[in-house]
Amino acid sequence: MRSGSLSGRRVGAGYLLAGVGPSALVAVLVPLRDTINLAGDVALFLVLVVAAALVGGLGPALVSSAVAVAALNFFFTPPFHTLAVNDPSNVVALAAFVVVGVMVSWLVDVAERRAQAAAAGAQIEAADRLRAALLTAVGHDLRSPLAAAKAAVSGMRTDDVALDERDRDELLEAADGALDRLAGLVDNLLDMSRLQAGAQPVHLRPIAVEDVVARALDYLGVEPRTVLLEVEEDLPDVLVDPGLLERAVANLVANAQRFAPPGEPPVLRVDEHDGAVRLQVVDRGPGIPAPARDQVFQPFQRLGDSGTGLGLGLALSRGLVEAMGGTVTPVDTPGGGLTMVVVLPVGGAS
Repeated sequence: MRSGSLSGRRVGAGYLLAGVGPSALVAVLVPLRDTINLAGDVALFLVLVVAAALVGGLGPALVSSAVAVAALNFFFTPPFHTLAVNDPSNVVALAAFVVVGVMVSWLVDVAERRAQAAAAGAQIEAADRLRAALLTAVGHDLRSPLAAAKAAVSGMRTDDVALDERDRDELLEAADGALDRLAGLVDNLLDMSRLQAGAQPVHLRPIAVEDVVARALDYLGVEPRTVLLEVEEDLPDVLVDPGLLERAVANLVANAQRFAPPGEPPVLRVDEHDGAVRLQVVDRGPGIPAPARDQVFQPFQRLGDSGTGLGLGLALSRGLVEAMGGTVTPVDTPGGGLTMVVVLPVGGAS
């Protein structure tokens, strides 16, 4: 008999407990037969029945109850080593044990079923929220660059307006930028899906962190003075996947740029700290309240459900860094703002 939706392993463990448990309990209690009365023996066997119910559900609990009654009758009810019962009070005790054992088994099984149903309902509800967030994000954030690219291409194909070379270059640049944004959003979606499935390939090798930072800023197209770079000299190599770290740094810097106030560009600071390489992305923006900091690392979640983008940047950055053995931690910027602290293992670490 298999109870509810318990796994086969749990049901098997329950039957094993129902079969082995009474024998072990008999071996312990028989030498104490003159010390512990039948009521005490019944209570201990009832605990075993409850344990079998918790582990394997109703079936193992009923088996445990039946074996326990036989053991109590044979080993602990006078006359010993026979199934006969001389004292009527002992008959009542054994009958009560059977009733209580079956009732407890049934109640535990019902509770387990309700707990599993509640857990399944919570998972379905979480999946529905995630799906709704994804549809909302995709509906706007993927469609927006696609619409911009289509508008630019349609503008170049129109016969109603005469376009000179400069106009065409501007339209091509607009289409190219929109398609780059679209490609970035799709890449983020694919990377996040691989991370959640545990299928993101990670190829670690020692590399100078300055090289990865430079490529990340080039990828963003950062202009002079839009990010202040402070890199300590003679840093050890970091043991990372260069491509994944580049994506993570680019997302963190882009997020800091989005919230940095005018005239106060974010700072990208890299130094050695406690035997690791520490990379800090510092901004002077509004910051994030401490209770909400876990929320911004959830896929498709944006603080206050505002802003633009799929809400994948920070979640993806943390996932990529953790896949390489590092950490990403948000802390307050002294004087106001947010600092994302990335700690990376040095080259040669295992």
